[in-house]
Amino acid sequence: MSVISARLEMTEYWVEHSHDASLEEMMLDTQAEEVNRLELPEILSYLPPYEGYKILELGSGIGRFTGKLAELGKEVVAVDFMEKFVEKNKEVNGHHNNITFMCADVTKLELEEKSFDLIFSNWLMMYLEDEEVQVLLKKQLSWLKEGGYLFARESCNHQSGDKKRTKNPTKYRDSHLYDAFFAATTMPSGKENKSFGFDLVLNRPSQTYVKLKHNRNQVIWLFQKNLRTNANIHGYETFQEFLDNHQYSEKGILRYEKIYGPTFVSTGGQDTTKEFVSRLDLKKDQLVLDVGCGIGGSAFYMAKEFGVKVVGIDLSTNMVNIGLKRVKDIAVLEEQVQFEIADVTKRDYAPAMFDVVYSRDTILHIPEKLMLFKRFFKWLKPGGKLLISDYCCSPGEHSDQFKAYVEQRGYTLLSPVHYGNVLKEAGFCNVQADDRTDLFVACLQRELERITSIREEFIKEFSLEDYDYLVTGWKDKIERSGQGDQRWGVFFAEKP
Repeated sequence: MSVISARLEMTEYWVEHSHDASLEEMMLDTQAEEVNRLELPEILSYLPPYEGYKILELGSGIGRFTGKLAELGKEVVAVDFMEKFVEKNKEVNGHHNNITFMCADVTKLELEEKSFDLIFSNWLMMYLEDEEVQVLLKKQLSWLKEGGYLFARESCNHQSGDKKRTKNPTKYRDSHLYDAFFAATTMPSGKENKSFGFDLVLNRPSQTYVKLKHNRNQVIWLFQKNLRTNANIHGYETFQEFLDNHQYSEKGILRYEKIYGPTFVSTGGQDTTKEFVSRLDLKKDQLVLDVGCGIGGSAFYMAKEFGVKVVGIDLSTNMVNIGLKRVKDIAVLEEQVQFEIADVTKRDYAPAMFDVVYSRDTILHIPEKLMLFKRFFKWLKPGGKLLISDYCCSPGEHSDQFKAYVEQRGYTLLSPVHYGNVLKEAGFCNVQADDRTDLFVACLQRELERITSIREEFIKEFSLEDYDYLVTGWKDKIERSGQGDQRWGVFFAEKP
Protein backbone atom coordinates (compact mmCIF):
# COMPACT_ATOMS: atom_id res chain seq x y z
CA MET A 1 0.00 0.00 0.00
CA SER A 2 1.45 3.41 -0.96
CA VAL A 3 1.77 6.21 1.59
CA ILE A 4 -0.88 8.27 -0.22
CA SER A 5 -3.37 5.42 -0.48
CA ALA A 6 -2.79 4.43 3.14
CA ARG A 7 -3.43 7.98 4.28
CA LEU A 8 -6.50 8.08 2.06
CA GLU A 9 -7.88 4.94 3.71
CA MET A 10 -7.22 6.40 7.15
CA THR A 11 -8.90 9.71 6.38
CA GLU A 12 -11.86 8.02 4.73
CA TYR A 13 -12.32 6.12 7.99
CA TRP A 14 -12.42 9.37 9.93
CA VAL A 15 -14.82 10.98 7.49
CA GLU A 16 -17.18 8.08 7.94
CA HIS A 17 -16.75 7.35 11.64
CA SER A 18 -15.73 10.63 13.26
CA HIS A 19 -16.85 13.65 11.35
CA ASP A 20 -20.20 12.37 10.10
CA ALA A 21 -21.92 9.22 11.34
CA SER A 22 -20.50 9.02 14.86
CA LEU A 23 -20.21 12.71 15.69
CA GLU A 24 -23.30 12.61 17.93
CA GLU A 25 -21.97 9.49 19.64
CA MET A 26 -18.64 11.19 20.27
CA MET A 27 -20.31 14.23 21.79
CA LEU A 28 -22.22 11.94 24.14
CA ASP A 29 -18.93 10.75 25.52
CA THR A 30 -18.19 13.13 28.39
CA GLN A 31 -14.43 12.89 28.17
CA ALA A 32 -14.35 13.44 24.41
CA GLU A 33 -16.58 16.48 24.80
CA GLU A 34 -14.36 17.86 27.57
CA VAL A 35 -11.20 17.29 25.50
CA ASN A 36 -12.77 19.14 22.58
CA ARG A 37 -13.88 22.02 24.81
CA LEU A 38 -10.55 22.52 26.55
CA GLU A 39 -8.12 21.69 23.77
CA LEU A 40 -8.99 24.40 21.26
CA PRO A 41 -8.33 27.38 23.56
CA GLU A 42 -5.22 25.66 24.91
CA ILE A 43 -3.74 25.18 21.44
CA LEU A 44 -4.52 28.77 20.46
CA SER A 45 -2.90 30.04 23.67
CA TYR A 46 0.50 28.77 22.51
CA LEU A 47 0.46 30.79 19.30
CA PRO A 48 2.20 34.16 19.09
CA PRO A 49 -0.12 37.19 18.82
CA TYR A 50 -1.24 36.60 15.23
CA GLU A 51 -3.51 39.56 14.55
CA GLY A 52 -2.81 40.80 11.02
CA TYR A 53 -0.73 37.70 10.18
CA LYS A 54 -0.81 35.81 6.91
CA ILE A 55 -1.32 32.22 8.06
CA LEU A 56 -0.80 28.89 6.31
CA GLU A 57 -2.80 26.07 7.91
CA LEU A 58 -1.56 22.64 6.83
CA GLY A 59 -3.77 19.61 7.42
CA SER A 60 -6.72 21.90 8.11
CA GLY A 61 -9.19 18.99 8.18
CA ILE A 62 -12.82 20.03 8.67
CA GLY A 63 -11.79 23.43 9.99
CA ARG A 64 -11.76 23.18 13.77
CA PHE A 65 -9.03 25.83 13.93
CA THR A 66 -9.50 27.56 10.57
CA GLY A 67 -12.26 29.90 11.68
CA LYS A 68 -10.43 30.89 14.87
CA LEU A 69 -7.30 31.69 12.90
CA ALA A 70 -9.36 33.74 10.45
CA GLU A 71 -10.92 35.84 13.21
CA LEU A 72 -7.59 37.60 13.88
CA GLY A 73 -5.40 36.69 10.93
CA LYS A 74 -5.22 38.95 7.91
CA GLU A 75 -5.39 35.96 5.56
CA VAL A 76 -5.60 32.19 6.06
CA VAL A 77 -4.68 29.59 3.44
CA ALA A 78 -6.27 26.33 4.62
CA VAL A 79 -4.82 23.22 2.98
CA ASP A 80 -5.95 19.61 3.19
CA PHE A 81 -5.54 16.73 0.74
CA MET A 82 -9.02 15.27 1.43
CA GLU A 83 -11.68 16.93 -0.71
CA LYS A 84 -14.43 15.94 1.73
CA PHE A 85 -12.56 17.72 4.52
CA VAL A 86 -12.08 20.83 2.40
CA GLU A 87 -15.77 20.93 1.51
CA LYS A 88 -16.76 20.54 5.15
CA ASN A 89 -14.34 23.34 6.10
CA LYS A 90 -15.92 25.59 3.47
CA GLU A 91 -19.37 24.76 4.81
CA VAL A 92 -18.36 25.69 8.36
CA ASN A 93 -16.01 28.62 7.72
CA GLY A 94 -16.85 29.85 4.22
CA HIS A 95 -18.47 33.00 5.64
CA HIS A 96 -14.99 34.34 6.40
CA ASN A 97 -13.86 36.29 3.36
CA ASN A 98 -10.16 36.03 4.28
CA ILE A 99 -9.84 32.24 3.89
CA THR A 100 -8.48 30.52 0.79
CA PHE A 101 -9.36 26.81 0.72
CA MET A 102 -6.96 24.45 -1.08
CA CYS A 103 -7.19 20.72 -1.73
CA ALA A 104 -3.60 19.59 -2.11
CA ASP A 105 -1.07 17.02 -0.89
CA VAL A 106 1.41 18.90 1.31
CA THR A 107 4.24 16.71 0.01
CA LYS A 108 3.72 18.26 -3.43
CA LEU A 109 2.73 21.76 -2.33
CA GLU A 110 4.70 24.68 -3.81
CA LEU A 111 4.22 28.18 -2.41
CA GLU A 112 5.95 31.52 -2.63
CA GLU A 113 9.00 31.99 -0.43
CA LYS A 114 8.84 34.36 2.56
CA SER A 115 5.08 34.76 2.20
CA PHE A 116 3.71 33.68 5.62
CA ASP A 117 3.99 35.00 9.17
CA LEU A 118 2.70 31.78 10.77
CA ILE A 119 2.43 28.16 9.68
CA PHE A 120 -0.04 26.11 11.72
CA SER A 121 0.37 22.34 11.46
CA ASN A 122 -1.84 20.07 13.56
CA TRP A 123 -1.59 16.26 13.35
CA LEU A 124 0.12 16.28 9.97
CA MET A 125 3.69 14.95 10.05
CA MET A 126 2.56 11.74 11.77
CA TYR A 127 1.05 10.73 8.41
CA LEU A 128 4.28 11.31 6.44
CA GLU A 129 7.41 9.28 5.89
CA ASP A 130 10.64 10.52 7.51
CA GLU A 131 11.99 11.84 4.22
CA GLU A 132 8.71 13.61 3.48
CA VAL A 133 8.82 15.31 6.89
CA GLN A 134 12.35 16.58 6.33
CA VAL A 135 11.53 17.91 2.86
CA LEU A 136 8.37 19.58 4.12
CA LEU A 137 10.22 21.30 6.98
CA LYS A 138 12.70 22.78 4.53
CA LYS A 139 9.80 24.08 2.44
CA GLN A 140 8.11 25.53 5.52
CA LEU A 141 11.30 27.32 6.50
CA SER A 142 11.44 28.88 3.03
CA TRP A 143 7.74 29.85 3.07
CA LEU A 144 8.10 31.76 6.34
CA LYS A 145 9.18 35.36 6.60
CA GLU A 146 12.20 36.06 8.79
CA GLY A 147 10.91 36.12 12.36
CA GLY A 148 7.86 34.06 11.35
CA TYR A 149 6.59 31.13 13.41
CA LEU A 150 5.96 27.43 12.89
CA PHE A 151 3.46 25.70 15.20
CA ALA A 152 3.24 21.91 15.15
CA ARG A 153 1.36 19.34 17.23
CA GLU A 154 1.89 15.60 16.77
CA SER A 155 0.93 12.33 18.44
CA CYS A 156 4.21 10.80 19.59
CA ASN A 157 5.74 7.68 21.10
CA HIS A 158 2.80 5.27 20.73
CA GLN A 159 -0.80 5.13 19.55
CA SER A 160 -3.27 6.68 21.96
CA GLY A 161 -6.40 6.97 19.82
CA ASP A 162 -8.88 4.60 18.18
CA LYS A 163 -7.46 1.05 18.41
CA LYS A 164 -9.91 -0.13 15.71
CA ARG A 165 -7.82 1.52 13.00
CA THR A 166 -5.74 -1.62 12.41
CA LYS A 167 -4.45 -0.40 9.03
CA ASN A 168 -3.58 3.03 10.40
CA PRO A 169 -0.36 4.24 8.70
CA THR A 170 0.27 6.77 11.46
CA LYS A 171 3.89 7.05 12.61
CA TYR A 172 4.04 7.59 16.36
CA ARG A 173 7.62 8.82 16.34
CA ASP A 174 9.70 9.43 19.40
CA SER A 175 9.35 13.17 20.02
CA HIS A 176 13.16 13.45 20.08
CA LEU A 177 13.23 12.42 16.42
CA TYR A 178 11.05 15.43 15.60
CA ASP A 179 13.46 17.55 17.67
CA ALA A 180 16.29 16.29 15.49
CA PHE A 181 14.35 17.01 12.28
CA PHE A 182 13.65 20.59 13.40
CA ALA A 183 17.24 21.18 14.53
CA ALA A 184 18.66 19.90 11.25
CA THR A 185 16.47 22.14 9.09
CA THR A 186 18.43 25.12 7.79
CA MET A 187 18.67 27.14 4.61
CA PRO A 188 21.17 29.62 3.18
CA SER A 189 20.48 33.25 4.02
CA GLY A 190 22.51 34.84 1.26
CA LYS A 191 24.77 36.37 3.91
CA GLU A 192 28.30 35.12 4.51
CA ASN A 193 28.61 32.59 7.36
CA LYS A 194 24.91 32.91 8.21
CA SER A 195 21.88 30.72 7.69
CA PHE A 196 18.22 30.55 8.64
CA GLY A 197 16.96 27.93 11.06
CA PHE A 198 14.17 27.11 13.48
CA ASP A 199 14.81 28.45 17.00
CA LEU A 200 12.73 26.79 19.69
CA VAL A 201 10.17 28.94 21.49
CA LEU A 202 8.42 26.13 23.37
CA ASN A 203 7.99 22.37 23.45
CA ARG A 204 5.53 20.71 25.82
CA PRO A 205 2.79 18.08 26.03
CA SER A 206 -0.82 19.17 25.63
CA GLN A 207 -2.07 19.96 29.10
CA THR A 208 -5.62 18.95 28.14
CA TYR A 209 -4.47 15.41 27.39
CA VAL A 210 -2.31 15.27 30.51
CA LYS A 211 -5.18 16.43 32.71
CA LEU A 212 -7.99 14.35 31.23
CA LYS A 213 -6.17 11.29 29.91
CA HIS A 214 -2.81 11.24 31.73
CA ASN A 215 -1.33 11.24 28.23
CA ARG A 216 1.92 13.14 27.64
CA ASN A 217 2.26 11.95 24.05
CA GLN A 218 0.38 14.84 22.41
CA VAL A 219 3.44 17.03 21.88
CA ILE A 220 3.43 20.70 20.90
CA TRP A 221 6.22 22.79 19.37
CA LEU A 222 6.52 26.45 18.49
CA PHE A 223 9.54 27.65 16.52
CA GLN A 224 10.67 30.99 15.13
CA LYS A 225 12.60 31.42 11.89
CA ASN A 226 15.75 33.33 12.77
CA LEU A 227 19.08 34.23 11.23
CA ARG A 228 22.00 32.40 12.77
CA THR A 229 25.70 33.07 12.75
CA ASN A 230 27.03 29.60 12.09
CA ALA A 231 28.95 27.98 14.96
CA ASN A 232 28.64 31.12 17.04
CA ILE A 233 28.36 29.61 20.55
CA HIS A 234 31.46 27.55 21.30
CA GLY A 235 30.96 25.59 18.09
CA TYR A 236 27.19 25.13 18.47
CA GLU A 237 24.59 26.74 16.23
CA THR A 238 22.07 27.47 18.99
CA PHE A 239 22.26 28.26 22.68
CA GLN A 240 20.04 25.26 23.40
CA GLU A 241 22.54 22.94 21.70
CA PHE A 242 25.34 24.54 23.74
CA LEU A 243 23.45 23.89 26.99
CA ASP A 244 22.47 20.30 26.19
CA ASN A 245 25.87 19.27 24.84
CA HIS A 246 28.16 21.31 27.07
CA GLN A 247 27.14 22.66 30.46
CA TYR A 248 23.98 20.64 30.98
CA SER A 249 24.66 17.28 29.43
CA GLU A 250 22.61 14.50 31.01
CA LYS A 251 25.62 13.23 32.95
CA GLY A 252 26.51 16.76 34.02
CA ILE A 253 23.02 17.29 35.43
CA LEU A 254 23.08 14.00 37.34
CA ARG A 255 26.46 14.95 38.82
CA TYR A 256 24.96 18.21 40.11
CA GLU A 257 21.94 16.40 41.51
CA LYS A 258 24.25 14.06 43.42
CA ILE A 259 25.68 17.09 45.24
CA TYR A 260 22.63 19.33 45.64
CA GLY A 261 20.21 16.55 46.53
CA PRO A 262 17.37 14.72 44.72
CA THR A 263 15.63 16.90 42.08
CA PHE A 264 17.82 19.97 42.81
CA VAL A 265 20.53 21.54 40.63
CA SER A 266 21.00 24.95 42.27
CA THR A 267 23.02 26.24 45.19
CA GLY A 268 21.93 24.98 48.59
CA GLY A 269 19.36 22.55 47.21
CA GLN A 270 16.27 22.23 49.39
CA ASP A 271 17.71 24.31 52.26
CA THR A 272 17.96 27.54 50.29
CA THR A 273 14.69 26.73 48.50
CA LYS A 274 12.85 26.57 51.85
CA GLU A 275 14.36 29.89 52.97
CA PHE A 276 13.60 31.78 49.77
CA VAL A 277 10.12 30.34 49.18
CA SER A 278 9.12 31.34 52.73
CA ARG A 279 9.24 34.98 51.56
CA LEU A 280 6.52 34.43 48.97
CA ASP A 281 3.52 33.74 51.23
CA LEU A 282 2.28 31.09 48.82
CA LYS A 283 -1.37 30.05 48.94
CA LYS A 284 -3.17 27.00 47.61
CA ASP A 285 -4.01 27.05 43.88
CA GLN A 286 -1.81 30.07 43.12
CA LEU A 287 0.04 29.81 39.81
CA VAL A 288 3.86 30.03 39.83
CA LEU A 289 6.21 30.40 36.86
CA ASP A 290 9.56 28.72 37.62
CA VAL A 291 12.07 30.10 35.11
CA GLY A 292 15.02 27.78 34.63
CA CYS A 293 13.25 25.06 36.60
CA GLY A 294 16.03 22.53 36.09
CA ILE A 295 14.88 19.04 37.04
CA GLY A 296 12.02 20.34 39.18
CA GLY A 297 13.27 20.59 42.77
CA SER A 298 11.77 23.98 43.63
CA ALA A 299 8.60 23.31 41.63
CA PHE A 300 7.99 20.00 43.38
CA TYR A 301 8.66 21.57 46.79
CA MET A 302 6.23 24.47 46.22
CA ALA A 303 3.53 22.16 44.84
CA LYS A 304 3.79 19.65 47.67
CA GLU A 305 4.17 22.06 50.58
CA PHE A 306 1.76 24.82 49.53
CA GLY A 307 -0.63 23.28 47.00
CA VAL A 308 0.30 25.76 44.27
CA LYS A 309 0.39 24.96 40.57
CA VAL A 310 3.74 25.46 38.85
CA VAL A 311 4.71 25.96 35.22
CA GLY A 312 8.39 25.05 35.07
CA ILE A 313 10.29 26.12 31.98
CA ASP A 314 13.87 25.43 30.96
CA LEU A 315 15.68 25.71 27.64
CA SER A 316 17.69 22.56 28.34
CA THR A 317 15.97 19.51 26.90
CA ASN A 318 18.03 17.31 29.22
CA MET A 319 16.85 19.19 32.31
CA VAL A 320 13.16 18.85 31.45
CA ASN A 321 13.44 15.21 30.38
CA ILE A 322 15.03 14.27 33.71
CA GLY A 323 12.43 16.39 35.53
CA LEU A 324 9.64 14.46 33.81
CA LYS A 325 11.21 11.20 34.99
CA ARG A 326 11.36 12.55 38.56
CA VAL A 327 7.60 13.30 38.49
CA LYS A 328 7.01 9.58 38.90
CA ASP A 329 8.90 9.61 42.20
CA ILE A 330 7.24 12.75 43.60
CA ALA A 331 3.76 12.71 45.16
CA VAL A 332 2.27 15.53 43.06
CA LEU A 333 -0.47 15.43 40.46
CA GLU A 334 0.65 15.53 36.83
CA GLU A 335 -1.20 18.77 36.16
CA GLN A 336 0.15 20.40 39.33
CA VAL A 337 3.68 20.71 37.93
CA GLN A 338 3.79 21.35 34.19
CA PHE A 339 7.13 21.28 32.36
CA GLU A 340 7.98 23.19 29.19
CA ILE A 341 11.15 23.21 27.15
CA ALA A 342 11.05 26.90 26.31
CA ASP A 343 13.13 29.99 25.64
CA VAL A 344 11.88 32.54 28.16
CA THR A 345 13.10 35.40 25.97
CA LYS A 346 10.76 34.23 23.16
CA ARG A 347 7.96 32.46 25.02
CA ASP A 348 4.94 34.63 25.79
CA TYR A 349 2.19 34.24 28.36
CA ALA A 350 -1.07 36.08 28.93
CA PRO A 351 -0.83 39.32 30.91
CA ALA A 352 -1.46 38.95 34.67
CA MET A 353 -1.35 35.16 34.41
CA PHE A 354 0.93 34.32 37.36
CA ASP A 355 0.90 35.03 41.08
CA VAL A 356 4.64 34.44 41.41
CA VAL A 357 7.67 34.37 39.11
CA TYR A 358 10.53 32.39 40.62
CA SER A 359 14.02 31.72 39.24
CA ARG A 360 17.16 30.12 40.62
CA ASP A 361 20.61 30.76 39.14
CA THR A 362 19.35 31.00 35.56
CA ILE A 363 19.16 34.60 34.39
CA LEU A 364 22.97 34.75 34.33
CA HIS A 365 22.59 33.17 30.87
CA ILE A 366 20.48 36.07 29.52
CA PRO A 367 22.10 39.34 28.33
CA GLU A 368 18.92 41.42 27.94
CA LYS A 369 17.82 41.40 31.56
CA LEU A 370 15.68 44.56 31.39
CA MET A 371 13.66 43.14 28.50
CA LEU A 372 13.18 39.90 30.44
CA PHE A 373 12.13 41.66 33.66
CA LYS A 374 9.56 43.67 31.73
CA ARG A 375 8.12 40.38 30.50
CA PHE A 376 7.96 39.09 34.08
CA PHE A 377 6.20 42.30 35.07
CA LYS A 378 3.60 41.83 32.34
CA TRP A 379 2.95 38.20 33.24
CA LEU A 380 2.46 38.89 36.96
CA LYS A 381 -0.87 39.79 38.49
CA PRO A 382 -1.09 43.10 40.39
CA GLY A 383 0.47 42.40 43.77
CA GLY A 384 2.36 39.45 42.31
CA LYS A 385 5.78 38.56 43.69
CA LEU A 386 9.17 37.95 42.10
CA LEU A 387 11.97 35.93 43.71
CA ILE A 388 15.32 35.41 41.98
CA SER A 389 18.70 34.07 43.03
CA ASP A 390 21.51 34.60 40.56
CA TYR A 391 25.24 34.67 40.01
CA CYS A 392 26.53 38.23 40.16
CA CYS A 393 29.82 40.08 40.11
CA SER A 394 31.43 42.86 42.07
CA PRO A 395 31.35 46.35 40.52
CA GLY A 396 34.47 47.57 38.75
CA GLU A 397 37.34 45.61 37.23
CA HIS A 398 37.76 41.86 37.57
CA SER A 399 40.64 39.43 37.41
CA ASP A 400 41.64 37.82 34.13
CA GLN A 401 40.76 34.44 35.64
CA PHE A 402 37.21 35.58 36.36
CA LYS A 403 36.81 37.15 32.91
CA ALA A 404 37.88 33.87 31.29
CA TYR A 405 35.41 31.92 33.43
CA VAL A 406 32.50 34.21 32.50
CA GLU A 407 33.38 34.07 28.80
CA GLN A 408 33.75 30.29 28.81
CA ARG A 409 30.29 29.89 30.39
CA GLY A 410 28.65 32.58 28.27
CA TYR A 411 27.34 34.43 31.35
CA THR A 412 26.20 38.05 31.57
CA LEU A 413 26.63 39.15 35.19
CA LEU A 414 25.66 42.32 37.07
CA SER A 415 26.49 43.53 40.54
CA PRO A 416 23.67 42.97 43.07
CA VAL A 417 23.00 46.73 43.25
CA HIS A 418 22.86 47.05 39.45
CA TYR A 419 20.58 44.00 39.30
CA GLY A 420 18.15 45.61 41.74
CA ASN A 421 18.15 48.87 39.79
CA VAL A 422 17.22 47.02 36.59
CA LEU A 423 14.26 45.47 38.40
CA LYS A 424 13.13 48.94 39.46
CA GLU A 425 13.53 50.19 35.89
CA ALA A 426 11.25 47.34 34.75
CA GLY A 427 8.49 48.71 37.01
CA PHE A 428 8.82 46.61 40.16
CA CYS A 429 8.36 48.08 43.63
CA ASN A 430 9.55 47.01 47.11
CA VAL A 431 12.75 45.77 45.46
CA GLN A 432 15.15 44.08 47.86
CA ALA A 433 18.55 43.36 46.31
CA ASP A 434 20.61 41.37 48.80
CA ASP A 435 24.23 40.33 48.37
CA ARG A 436 24.14 36.80 49.83
CA THR A 437 27.65 35.73 48.88
CA ASP A 438 28.19 34.68 52.50
CA LEU A 439 25.37 32.14 52.17
CA PHE A 440 26.66 31.09 48.74
CA VAL A 441 30.14 30.33 50.12
CA ALA A 442 28.72 28.52 53.16
CA CYS A 443 26.63 26.30 50.84
CA LEU A 444 29.63 25.64 48.60
CA GLN A 445 31.76 24.60 51.56
CA ARG A 446 29.08 22.20 52.84
CA GLU A 447 28.64 20.75 49.36
CA LEU A 448 32.41 20.35 48.96
CA GLU A 449 32.54 18.50 52.26
CA ARG A 450 29.71 16.28 51.07
CA ILE A 451 31.31 15.37 47.77
CA THR A 452 34.64 14.54 49.41
CA SER A 453 32.86 12.42 52.02
CA ILE A 454 31.27 10.26 49.30
CA ARG A 455 34.31 10.18 47.04
CA GLU A 456 34.37 6.45 46.38
CA GLU A 457 30.60 6.24 45.90
CA PHE A 458 30.69 9.18 43.48
CA ILE A 459 33.59 7.75 41.45
CA LYS A 460 31.83 4.38 41.23
CA GLU A 461 28.64 6.04 39.96
CA PHE A 462 30.40 8.47 37.63
CA SER A 463 34.21 8.60 37.29
CA LEU A 464 37.38 10.01 38.86
CA GLU A 465 37.40 12.64 36.12
CA ASP A 466 33.87 13.73 37.09
CA TYR A 467 34.86 13.87 40.75
CA ASP A 468 37.93 15.99 40.07
CA TYR A 469 35.92 18.29 37.80
CA LEU A 470 33.34 19.06 40.50
CA VAL A 471 35.85 19.41 43.35
CA THR A 472 37.92 21.82 41.25
CA GLY A 473 34.81 23.74 40.22
CA TRP A 474 33.58 24.16 43.80
CA LYS A 475 37.02 25.26 45.02
CA ASP A 476 37.26 27.76 42.16
CA LYS A 477 33.87 29.29 43.05
CA ILE A 478 34.93 29.66 46.67
CA GLU A 479 38.20 31.28 45.58
CA ARG A 480 36.50 33.66 43.11
CA SER A 481 34.04 34.69 45.81
CA GLY A 482 36.84 35.20 48.34
CA GLN A 483 38.72 37.40 45.89
CA GLY A 484 35.62 39.57 45.49
CA ASP A 485 35.03 38.85 41.79
CA GLN A 486 32.06 36.49 42.05
CA ARG A 487 29.01 37.48 44.08
CA TRP A 488 25.62 35.86 44.64
CA GLY A 489 22.45 37.91 44.82
CA VAL A 490 18.95 37.19 46.07
CA PHE A 491 16.25 39.53 44.76
CA PHE A 492 12.68 40.05 45.90
CA ALA A 493 10.22 42.44 44.25
CA GLU A 494 6.51 43.05 43.78
CA LYS A 495 4.26 44.32 41.03
CA PRO A 496 2.22 47.33 42.20
